[in-house]
Amino acid sequence: MAERDPGLNDDKNRGISWTDLMAIDSRPAPSSLTEESYEYLGSEPLPVSRYISEDFARAEREKMWPHVWQFAAREEDIPEAGDYTVFENAGRSWLITRQEDLSVRAFHNVCLHRGRKLRAEDGNADNFTCPFHGFSWNTDGSFRQMPCSWDFQHLSQEKLQLPEAEVESWGGYIFLREEKGGPSLAEFLAPLPEHFTRWRHEECTTVIWVAKEVAANWKVTAEAFMEAWHTVVTHPQLLPFTGDSNAAYWTWGDNVNVNLVPFGIVSPHLGDTGQPEQWIVDQFVKFNGRSADNYETAEADPFAVQVPEGKTAREALGDAMRAGYTAQTGYDHDSATDAELLDALVYNVFPNFSPWGGFMPNVVYRWRPGKTPDTCLMEVRILARGKKGEPLPKGVPMNLLRNDQLWTDAPELGVLGSVFEQDMANLPFVQEGLHASKTGEIQLGDYQEVRIRQFHQTLDKYLSGELGAKA
Repeated sequence: MAERDPGLNDDKNRGISWTDLMAIDSRPAPSSLTEESYEYLGSEPLPVSRYISEDFARAEREKMWPHVWQFAAREEDIPEAGDYTVFENAGRSWLITRQEDLSVRAFHNVCLHRGRKLRAEDGNADNFTCPFHGFSWNTDGSFRQMPCSWDFQHLSQEKLQLPEAEVESWGGYIFLREEKGGPSLAEFLAPLPEHFTRWRHEECTTVIWVAKEVAANWKVTAEAFMEAWHTVVTHPQLLPFTGDSNAAYWTWGDNVNVNLVPFGIVSPHLGDTGQPEQWIVDQFVKFNGRSADNYETAEADPFAVQVPEGKTAREALGDAMRAGYTAQTGYDHDSATDAELLDALVYNVFPNFSPWGGFMPNVVYRWRPGKTPDTCLMEVRILARGKKGEPLPKGVPMNLLRNDQLWTDAPELGVLGSVFEQDMANLPFVQEGLHASKTGEIQLGDYQEVRIRQFHQTLDKYLSGELGAKA
């Protein structure tokens, strides 16, 4: 593994490094947060055609999407036998179905007679009957019956079996792969499952799920969440308690990367504010808002924080969150680091799955291409750990916002809604700018945008056949 460019350490505006923060955390940090994994991946520009060309989008649909593991659903979306959810992406439609033995299978959601979609909404069923002519399938994909069967003697049971995708699960997440062959899910995700062992996403359920169409390419939108340094201009309200330039950017192999962004410290962009540690906490609380109504006692409220003598704001916030999450969930968080309780540990798995690590309620992003290269669907899930010893409740359904609505029109998102709206103020103009580009190129930073470069290098491997169809 190549070392990080030494010149990057000379910029005084970067402040204390992530690894130095881990060395002074109030708890011993796991290796996943301390072992740097940065490799210089080049400095070449990227052509804008990757974001605006229908030919490029078609190549993605044909050469990439069928061969990758796609995050399709969560276990809590379909907890009971007969439950199913409709998952659509890149021109395909699937029925993700819970079988009688509680296993999960995925079938193409298309009638084999005249092509009507079998289902348009999630639900529970003991068969899938086409509303057009009544062709019917069992939930295991086998053909059930049809009207006027005398007129279809040329069709065998085997011919009428619904096409099936591969399905594997990890951490409460259900993945599918359209074309068989290639790495197992565990191999595809590595080293993510090892990192997330501490955070136990299988003990979580979806408590918030909001989606909205964005007037930008799915890669443009995803890449806006692959780096933190746009905070200085796009999200200035976060700077009093966000170490945007202190963040780490690491990659592993082809598929996995992370952006580790510390909270509870002042952004290096603000310089020496001369403010006490309590000011940092107060700014953090002001942004998040008090949430005492969610806790049985004031002492359990993690936002009621006073910085003790000799402690930093980061340590005080860590102590408060540690106690608050323990009281809220019944799980002991004594060994949890400040980083795992406070920070944005934003992982990405190629091509469009982004779960946050840590012990706090976890954000999960997913981006799906739209009908043209100029649009996409962005989804935000929030996972919360269930109470110890209690069964997990079924996840909430997706709240799909209309195009004329804002992210702030989803009150369940709280302060995140306004943050997303700040991002949305950029993205349509990025897409327009790419169409208007004179140079036909975009430039990337070597370190803070290495995750974007890794993403595109992996995409190129699928488009060239190095991965996927010829693998």
